[in-house]
Amino acid sequence: MRRLWTPAWIARHVAMVVLVVGFLGLGWWQVTRAAEGNALSLGYAIEWPVFAGFVVFVWWREVRHTLRGAPAQRPTSAPPAAARTEPAAATPVVRRPVRVSRVPAAPAAGAEDGDLAEYNSYLSWLNANPGAKPGDYPG
Repeated sequence: MRRLWTPAWIARHVAMVVLVVGFLGLGWWQVTRAAEGNALSLGYAIEWPVFAGFVVFVWWREVRHTLRGAPAQRPTSAPPAAARTEPAAATPVVRRPVRVSRVPAAPAAGAEDGDLAEYNSYLSWLNANPGAKPGDYPG
């Protein structure tokens, strides 16, 4: 239970109470406006308590998640490398992305058909003329 009384959790508790009270107050305000004849306020009168319920739901879920988690134990010193029997596989390794230069594959000799060659020349013309429209192709 002590995990819920840290400064961060106290701020969360206060924020939850302020939001719920504010949302319910806004809902009541919309109810009074709807009673005066404003039909649009009736929808808002339903919406604000739903927002308050969502805040309570998220707060309760975070409390349960914190209470179920193991207490944070900070090791005072790391064990020597020789004392470790298995690698630390639980820690994900972040690696740099691999950059691969893509080179178009060269077709086999005589394997390129006429339609493919025509389409490739059309694409190379479009690439060489970036401002041109497809209808401007001279071929």
